[in-house]
Amino acid sequence: MDPTRFGEQFPGQLTPITTLRGKDWAFVPAELPPDWEFPVRLWPVLASAKESLGTLNGIGQTLHDPELLLTPLKTQEAIKSSMIEGTYVTPEELLLYELDPMEPASAMGEMADWNEVHNFSLALAHGCGLLAELPLCNRLLKETHRVLMDGVRGRDKRPGEFRTVQNQIGSGGRYFPPPSAEVSRLMSNLEKYVNLDDPGNRIDPLVRAFLAHYQFEAIHPFEDGNGRVGRLLLALSIYKSLGHRQPWLYMSPYFERYRQEYVDNMFRVSTHGDWEGWIEFCLNGVIEQANDSARRCVRFNELKKDYLALVSPAPRNAHRLVELLFMKPVVTVKRAQDYLGVSSYHTAAKAIDNLVQLGILQRADGTFPKAFFARAIFECAYGAVPVVDGR
Repeated sequence: MDPTRFGEQFPGQLTPITTLRGKDWAFVPAELPPDWEFPVRLWPVLASAKESLGTLNGIGQTLHDPELLLTPLKTQEAIKSSMIEGTYVTPEELLLYELDPMEPASAMGEMADWNEVHNFSLALAHGCGLLAELPLCNRLLKETHRVLMDGVRGRDKRPGEFRTVQNQIGSGGRYFPPPSAEVSRLMSNLEKYVNLDDPGNRIDPLVRAFLAHYQFEAIHPFEDGNGRVGRLLLALSIYKSLGHRQPWLYMSPYFERYRQEYVDNMFRVSTHGDWEGWIEFCLNGVIEQANDSARRCVRFNELKKDYLALVSPAPRNAHRLVELLFMKPVVTVKRAQDYLGVSSYHTAAKAIDNLVQLGILQRADGTFPKAFFARAIFECAYGAVPVVDGR
């Protein structure tokens, strides 16, 4: 790591280390809170971000079942977060894989990639569950890391335990996190910071969540999977600290869309203490992601109302199947049987055929067993949603 890239007032220190390439330097970030005041010029940006989040939280509560929106948001987060590790899976592939994880013919691609993305979804659900009984703590992070790495690449790199070796970020040694001997101390400080009672509201909880996200990535406490756990920590800390009814906000689509800016802004915190640039970038992302999720929520409600009206003359099973499709917009006859609670294959197949005739379902090419997609629901969940009235 090039020490000349660090300015005079960077928030931490450089310490000499020995790597396979020889002598080098590692960055040890200063403990939180940072020696930094939130700038006046960013108050309007913060206000807009909080307003967008409040709107999303309110709209989300109008849903009969919050999972209607949460399921695709979590799926997108799983897919985009896994791109950090070079794992590329489409929403179609993941949904088909989740229909039958043991059936290789249910999708295209490598089983390892599907497993890794699926594990992220499991880890996120596990983390949300743990928050019901635990604060945001190192135990929770270790538990989610263990679930994340179960049976996939990196399973031999101490899942659920902080690292005991030196690691690096980027090829050519662009960034070396602190030596392993520093990890426990720094993570203990981070744990205290995310649970800090700040009665004076010196730093807004939303801003504090992004400060903590930077710190986690700077520490890189695990041997593998740090990028994904860092995204989990961010989603959970915003959900917890802002008192939302559900974890609505997921930043990975924004971070992946502007990946180089994401990396560069974090690196400038380390090299120059540029907290302002980092926080401005993140708050703009909150506005973009919250508004996008709110648009999806409105569109889901509209689409569901239209579809239920469309199937009103059809048998009751068709109505119930529409409900399922808004959770997972892909179905097989076996899945329909299980969901509808019917023993007859013919009954489930007839319910699917009713929705095909109405144009709600279409056969997915090249799948066995036969799978059917609700394309309009799928596009609402995973495609681009048009901006209306500035949102």
